Amino acid sequence: MTGGGRDRSGSDRGQLVEFRARLRSCLHPWGDALFELADAIICRPGPISSLPQLSLEPVFTRSHGSLYKALARGRVDEDRLRRLLADVRPKGWPLVFGVDASTWPRCDAECSPERGYHYSASRHSAGKPIVAGWSYQWVSQLGFSSDSWTAPLDIERISPRHDATEVTIEQVRRVVATLDADKTPIEGGEAPLFVFDAGYDASALTEGLADLSCQVLVRIAESRVFYRDPTSSPGARGRPPRHGTRFALAEASTWEGPDSQLARHDPRYGEVSVSAWSGLHQKLHGRGRRQGAKELPIVRGSVIRVEVEHLPKPTARAKKTLWLWWTGPDEPDLELCFRAYLRRFDLEHAYRFAKGTLGWTTPELCTPAQADRWTWLVVAAYTELRLARDLVDDLRLPWERPAEPGKLTPYRVRRAFRLLRAAIGTPALPPKIQVPGPGRPKGTRRGRRTRYPAIKKGP
Repeated sequence: MTGGGRDRSGSDRGQLVEFRARLRSCLHPWGDALFELADAIICRPGPISSLPQLSLEPVFTRSHGSLYKALARGRVDEDRLRRLLADVRPKGWPLVFGVDASTWPRCDAECSPERGYHYSASRHSAGKPIVAGWSYQWVSQLGFSSDSWTAPLDIERISPRHDATEVTIEQVRRVVATLDADKTPIEGGEAPLFVFDAGYDASALTEGLADLSCQVLVRIAESRVFYRDPTSSPGARGRPPRHGTRFALAEASTWEGPDSQLARHDPRYGEVSVSAWSGLHQKLHGRGRRQGAKELPIVRGSVIRVEVEHLPKPTARAKKTLWLWWTGPDEPDLELCFRAYLRRFDLEHAYRFAKGTLGWTTPELCTPAQADRWTWLVVAAYTELRLARDLVDDLRLPWERPAEPGKLTPYRVRRAFRLLRAAIGTPALPPKIQVPGPGRPKGTRRGRRTRYPAIKKGP
């Protein structure tokens, strides 16, 4: 096969070619410039450190002005692109989806609206791990193979003016609706499992998704306290109790016997013990999203405890016990739950690759609409790399170890993609005009731009 790939049946190549054609149909106006910009993201050697430098790539046949105009005036049909990402998702992967948010820092961008204060693990402001910027939440399908590949299906920018929990609920509903509308039925009627890290409101997600056929798995802190249902007392007077005996995660004396258990040996974690207690709930309080409620609901679910013998890279402060909250139809699959949460960390690798190599948060764009278009292009570029995983050879450097067939990392696939792109071509049309524009007329001046302070969330 020409273009740096192995000779195959052609189905993988056909899927990639079809994806690129359908991707072009999702971009309008300025669709050709946006599509070539996505190609430049993939084909540029090395990490992306500057947005205008992408206009110097051979695959971008337009001027640098077209690059900025495409981001400012172009449009991405988000619903159509979500449908496309769902169609090309890995059918052999389990229906496990990781949900996580990442921050695009825009600390000094006073002219950029819709900035809020969001958590950042690497950057601090006034001694706190928060920065001013935009927050994007990704929903990606997770595989159980020993690699870092994910399959993004949906992204959503969380405005500081909106409730993050409500945005998450709507995003999960949209993904489930997209899966239900798939041409092939959901595998075996299995309810998709959505995995969340600590920081998400487990009770609110459970309550908001109660009528949806899906599973919710959320990491919870060891300081949480739950309650069992109260036992009935015949002849008792007064209002019946709402809460029964305590179930404190930090107090083993309150656990009693688990409803289900699982013991496995894992090559990375040694002996793994998983226990689950069902029918538990928390004491909710009338504040935040429940402020003003006449009666607080009882939100029941299962609490799962995962204990491992050792960690792959043990450290002095690492904990070997994990607590999870699960809700869904039937009973929890304990092995699926603990393995699904461990695979959630693949999202961290995807964020690191998108930011450090594909330059997701590198451009200093002004408006959130431009940032949305650029983010969708980065997601599309990452998906193309996954589809090309089995179509390119390993162009490894002399000091790198050889990779097994089909085990290439995103970075190595990107290194060889330009050869594949030369073989499969592009659906984008060539530019009509090769002469640069006249630029801004002489004597004209721009007025002072509007300043937008970062929005602080209410109590």
